Amino acid sequence: MTMKKIVILVLLSIGLCSCDKIDDLTKFDLDYTTQYTIASGAILDVPFDVLTPEVTTDSESEFESNDTRKDLIESIKLKKLTLNLRTPVSGNFNFLNEITIFIKADGLPEQVIASASDIPEDNLRSIDIETENVELKAYIKKDSYSLRVRTTTDRIISEDHEIDIRTVFRVDAKILGI
Repeated sequence: MTMKKIVILVLLSIGLCSCDKIDDLTKFDLDYTTQYTIASGAILDVPFDVLTPEVTTDSESEFESNDTRKDLIESIKLKKLTLNLRTPVSGNFNFLNEITIFIKADGLPEQVIASASDIPEDNLRSIDIETENVELKAYIKKDSYSLRVRTTTDRIISEDHEIDIRTVFRVDAKILGI
């Protein structure tokens, strides 16, 4: 191999690495948390729905703080969704059999974003729910969104269960048009 070919290969390798690093600079996470309550005495083995309060995205300022704008967003997908049991203090998720979480926003169709079934009874107070690989850019670019939680329980609970839903959305954007 000639010296000229070696130099060209080295320069190409550096160029490809640089593109990957620049691409990583255009990605960032948005974290949101909302709450919902499963009332005591919930019906066994029958799915029921609970709506969360609206989540204000404040997307304009979030994008700006990451040196981008709404029109430069290429993709937003749900990276992680975690349920955290707030109350009762002695409670756990053993009552939970199935869960499906939907996102909705003004003028957009409802979309499944995460789900789990046959949830193990491991006395956990926090569980990660498997996320769907769906494009959510239109939802997060809105001023707010809400979640609908469809739950099926396999045991009666004697106390209300207050649950936090923590979502982490991965944003891929062009930063200042790069």
